[in-house]
This record gives sequence, C-alpha cells and structure tokens, in this order.
Amino acid sequence: MQLRNLGTSGLRVSVVGLGCNNFGARLDADGTKKVVHKALDCGITLFDTADMYGNRGGSERDLGAALGARRQEIVLASKFGYQMDDAGRMKGGSRRYIMQAVEASLQRMGTDWIDLYQFHFPDPLTPIEETLRALDDLVRQGKVRYIGCSNKSAWEVVDALWTSRFYGLNSFVSCQDEYSVLMRRADKDLIPAMQVHGLGLLPYYPLASGLLTGKYRHGEAMPAGARLSQPGHYTNRHLNDANWTKLKGLETFVAARGKTLLDLAFSWLACKPVVSSVIAGATRPEQVEANVKAAAWAMSDDDMAEIDKISPPGS
Repeated sequence: MQLRNLGTSGLRVSVVGLGCNNFGARLDADGTKKVVHKALDCGITLFDTADMYGNRGGSERDLGAALGARRQEIVLASKFGYQMDDAGRMKGGSRRYIMQAVEASLQRMGTDWIDLYQFHFPDPLTPIEETLRALDDLVRQGKVRYIGCSNKSAWEVVDALWTSRFYGLNSFVSCQDEYSVLMRRADKDLIPAMQVHGLGLLPYYPLASGLLTGKYRHGEAMPAGARLSQPGHYTNRHLNDANWTKLKGLETFVAARGKTLLDLAFSWLACKPVVSSVIAGATRPEQVEANVKAAAWAMSDDDMAEIDKISPPGS
C-alpha cells in the first residue's frame, strides 16, 4: 500500500482509506470487525468516521471496539459539527460544543487522541476564529494531532487558513469533499485554492454513489436495494443525461484498456496530485480488497487528458 503525506503536513496516510459510515447502521459490530480487519490486512492506515455516523455514535463505538489494541497502527480520523440531538442544540463549531464533542468521540472510540479531527459542516452562527482557537487548544492538549475541514467552499477554506495564520493557530491540513471522475465541481475553485495553500484532498463518494460500479445501466431496470434505486437527493444529483453520456464514454475508455469502471474510479483519483487518500466505504471484506486493487492503475498523461474530454473539469 502506497503512503502519502496529507497535503504538506507530516501526516502519512494510505492512498486508499476506509470510510466508516456504514458501521453501526448497515453493519453490526461483527460485520464491522470483519471489514476493519481486512482493511488492516490490506495495508489501509486511514480510517475515517464521524460522530454522526451509525445513528449518532454507532460508527465510532464499533470502530473503536474492532480496532482494539491495533488502534496505534492507524490514522484515526473523525468529524464534529453535524447535529447530534433531536433538539438541534448539539451541533456546530462553538467552543462550548467542540469541547463536549471531542470528549464524547474519544470515549466512544476508546482512545486518548484523534489523529485528524475534521469540521464536518460550516456553522454560519459561529465565527471561524472561535472554532479554530478551540481546535488549536485541542492540538496543544494532545487530544487531537491535526485538523481538517469538510464541505466548505473555497472562500471559506481560504478564510479559515488566513485566520489561523494571522492569529498563529494550528490550521487545516485537509479538505474532505465529494469528488469523482463524474462529479468534478471541486475543480472550479476548491482544488485550485487547496493546491496554492498545500492542503490534501480526501475525496468521498469516489464511485459517485455507486454509478461508477457498473451495476447501473441506462434504460434498464435499477438494481433492487441500491442507493440510486431509491428516489431522493442522491438519485436526482447523479442520474441525469449528462452523467449517462459521460458514463458511456468512460465505459468505452476502460473496455479498450482491459480495465473496469472501478479501476478507473480509484486510479483516476489516485493519479491526482492533490488527492492524499481516497475514502471508500465497504460492507464486506471483499469490497475492501477490491477497492485497494482498483487503485493500482498508473494512468498516463494521455489517459488523463482523454478522460478530461469525456468528463470535463468542473462538470
């Protein structure tokens, strides 16, 4: 397994990471343990969870239990900021909430520190200076090693970096955002800003919510139980004429090279200099192994240029 620095920080992560959003929800404790141990066996070192995954806390609890004594072998990443109660009080980026949230996450995961603590969603009610000062205190206390953000616009990321540098605070080293060969909106503003400031990208939904698995066929019946087979937000965003056209072109591209859409999805991301680790979830051990193998295709510059013609940057 290849290791990369997370942006320009000294934190080293595996080029394929394990997304833990299925733990505590679609997977029970035993299923989680099997997936986690397969990931460890495959050389995955980055395990990415969040306090809200698994029905508010289940993912962190099951991940911590599955890791056990092997926790020190991995880079443990979690997130805060998403609503954790029905009343809407336990959320956001205030100092008061962050100090409460980190203690709860540490307890659930059975650890003394979090390697990468990420601000999950922007909080328009809290000044970013307050959030960053609280996170800086956690780093100085040793409860957090590095900090990152997720789902922020380019201007919000740059504003946070400026604030950190102006006040001499620890700053974000990474951004976690949706990015795939089909969903390339981050190319417009976010990725150029990250490249200038040396942040590492942790792309989620690398398979475009399953559209790049090859199981969806335009004009054919949708697979039963699959995410995009259910009406809702993901379906509306991904199943459109533009993506079907791109998908057809990508299928032709991989077929000519004896590859699969899965190979393309992971390897294309791995070939992007800004990408530090590809975050991919799994519900079965064999999926973990397949994801790791899929990232091994070293694409040429000509390959990357041809893909840009099929799925243009920023689209």
